[in-house]
Amino acid sequence: MPVELFVADINEQRLKNSGLPDSHRSIDAYAFFPHVDGAIIVTPAQTHFDLCRELLELRKDVFVEKPITLLSVEARRLAEIAECTQCILQVGHIFRFDSASLWLRDEIRQGRLGRLKILRGRFSGFKRPRPDTGVTFADAIHFIDLFNFFLGKAPHRVHAIVKDFMGRGMDDESLVALEYGTTDGPVLAIVEAGYHIPGKAREVTVVGEKSSVVCDYNVAQYKIRTFENRHLAEAGSFEAVEGEVHQLEFPPEEPLRTELTAFIESLETREPSLADGRSGFEAVRVVEAALESARAGRWIEIAE
Repeated sequence: MPVELFVADINEQRLKNSGLPDSHRSIDAYAFFPHVDGAIIVTPAQTHFDLCRELLELRKDVFVEKPITLLSVEARRLAEIAECTQCILQVGHIFRFDSASLWLRDEIRQGRLGRLKILRGRFSGFKRPRPDTGVTFADAIHFIDLFNFFLGKAPHRVHAIVKDFMGRGMDDESLVALEYGTTDGPVLAIVEAGYHIPGKAREVTVVGEKSSVVCDYNVAQYKIRTFENRHLAEAGSFEAVEGEVHQLEFPPEEPLRTELTAFIESLETREPSLADGRSGFEAVRVVEAALESARAGRWIEIAE
């Protein structure tokens, strides 16, 4: 990529393996702050707020991995600082940058699927748990943010069940129900995430009145299938009519490269990112409400 790269890491062996000269690597990230135009923060979530705040106050552009912070009040503050300093603040909501996601967003917003009914996301599979956050913050947040992206808003209420099967003091299985209010009526969204189920699921289903879409993000090229299925009322009952199935091709791409390229372009053009600080705040706000719901055992309303 067309950048001069400096790398800071507390692990000296990883620094040595980076292949960068001594002048461009350090165990002290702060040593580079005065010399760079922008920074990519890939550190434990608990450190995001302080690092981002300091960089933004120095008027440096920032890409920070998700979650932007673990507290919505801190996420809101970072978004405000970025707006005040006119800095780019991009959050690592990587699915926003996938061409299949952009296609889905346009289909939904143009009404081509008909009245939207259901969104469903599965982000699960057997893997090492992230040590700094539970799975709702680590993984479920991806599709919570993606559904916000599709609908252009946050849900108005949330209900969640989470479990800590490993006994780490953090959730490792999560089931989150979201309800969005739209001009066509309520939309139900379900996000499932966890570390236990065999395999690797990265799948989103969108159900509309005219047609439905399944998007498998594990697939490199033919990610999307559309189903022209409908329920038709007939003689006092409903018939399930299965329509045509179509498979759509998208150019193979590396999502991480796409979102990093978008960050560099934002630095050059000064145009806000698709995943800006406000979107990071909204995602954290929903996860906070989900975890509160899991503790309280009831729906939690999310204020406008």
